[in-house]
Amino acid sequence: MNKEDFKQRVLEWAGKLDVRVRSLAVRPMKNKWASCSTAGNLNFNADLLELDREIGDYVIVHELLHFFVPNHGKLWKSLMRVHLGDYERLQERLRQRINSR
Repeated sequence: MNKEDFKQRVLEWAGKLDVRVRSLAVRPMKNKWASCSTAGNLNFNADLLELDREIGDYVIVHELLHFFVPNHGKLWKSLMRVHLGDYERLQERLRQRINSR
């Protein structure tokens, strides 16, 4: 996926989740897949462009839900399940990707 397609995907999910995105960047990041600020700024790791859409969606939804829930508690997990179903499977695939680096 190219950078513009990925950004469009982020904006589609933001629309579905009613998140107002102030700025959106896809750039090299050393230690994270993504980050967000309460001001509506989103940053995604450029390495996500090499992964399949399903994993990209996992990272996108994961990050966007932090606008509503700042932690990974029960509410966050419930919202992940509502939007992505068996998100733990995607989480594990991403973890395996990290370990194979």
